[in-house]
Amino acid sequence: MPDFNEISSKMHEKAGYKDPLAFGIARVLKNMKGESIKVDFAVVNYKNSFASAAVILHALEKNGAKLDFNSPEAVYELHGGVLNDALEPFSSLFNELDKHANVKALKCAKNAAKVDYTLDYSHSFEAVFLYDDAKPASVESVYLKLYLLSKNFVKPREICLDGAFGILPNLAWDESGEPYELEWLREHEIELKMEGKYPNIAFIDKFPRMLSHIIPSDNATRVLDSAKVRLGAHLAPGTVVMPGASYINFNAGTLGSVMVEGRISSSVRVGAGSDVGGGASILGVLSGTNGNPISVGEKCLLGANSTTGVPLGDGCIVDAGLAILEGTKVFISADNRKKLAQINKDFSFDKEIYKARELSGLNGLHFRQDSRSGQITAALSTRAIKLNESLH
Repeated sequence: MPDFNEISSKMHEKAGYKDPLAFGIARVLKNMKGESIKVDFAVVNYKNSFASAAVILHALEKNGAKLDFNSPEAVYELHGGVLNDALEPFSSLFNELDKHANVKALKCAKNAAKVDYTLDYSHSFEAVFLYDDAKPASVESVYLKLYLLSKNFVKPREICLDGAFGILPNLAWDESGEPYELEWLREHEIELKMEGKYPNIAFIDKFPRMLSHIIPSDNATRVLDSAKVRLGAHLAPGTVVMPGASYINFNAGTLGSVMVEGRISSSVRVGAGSDVGGGASILGVLSGTNGNPISVGEKCLLGANSTTGVPLGDGCIVDAGLAILEGTKVFISADNRKKLAQINKDFSFDKEIYKARELSGLNGLHFRQDSRSGQITAALSTRAIKLNESLH
């Protein structure tokens, strides 16, 4: 049997062969109709491990699978024959499996017993390939993209998740992170309860919790309540997610060490050193921004219970309780216009009143509300935002 390097070279010589953008090896939970409802990726690869991908694809083809390199994605079952043929070229690596995650995952799949999850549920082992970043077409590809985000291979808005919400089934999730179909629970309620096996349901949603699938790669990230972070959230090293009003949606998150005590909606990116105060809300593309994604720059402060519906540059502050939306009228004095112009040289400060969306992405803005007139103002921020290093 040729080794993995030989097989990889031959596969790459095949007409039409294409290295995947990403691929993963997963255990997939199936319902009684054979539909995938949950995907646990043991290994996720992004723009690497092309030899492993080639060997797996070779084994699939050898066992009768029709390979398709023209579709944006491909999902294949890893049954016993495929696993045997995929593992054989890697036999020289069996004594150092911890250095070869894909080989270890294949070997674990081969050794795992394929047993029913419960009553009508079963599982399979699958290899999932993404060849282009197109709209996902399967539960498997949605999960793979969510993993790419939560494993920090890609940042929010860097990968297409259009239509993902409609692909994932709405499920009841128990405290251990296992899903149940809602209709299945209704149908089997009597026997489950009479046998003392009715699950302790924690929530009902299409997305599982991130911590049920992924542990952050660094030891500085802290999540004090697993319910606050969906799978597909991007937590950069050093991010702290406090309990209470905090929340990070899928395809959203932090780009550096950030204190999160408020809401980071889908599509939002928050820069390093920023502080999202208690109850603060950064609006997403589906919640008040007219489809415009929001980025918050580095070393910004969103005060408690504040809201921003416009992008912020670096070093910005939104005072507690203040809502800055696209149409909010903002007054800037002549003195502050001169000061702000020095750090925003590409912007023309040529009037007193601006709509907040006109100020999108500018640096050093401190949004306040005049306590006497109620007027929203912006001035040059003179406060340095610095996170407490002992907390990150």
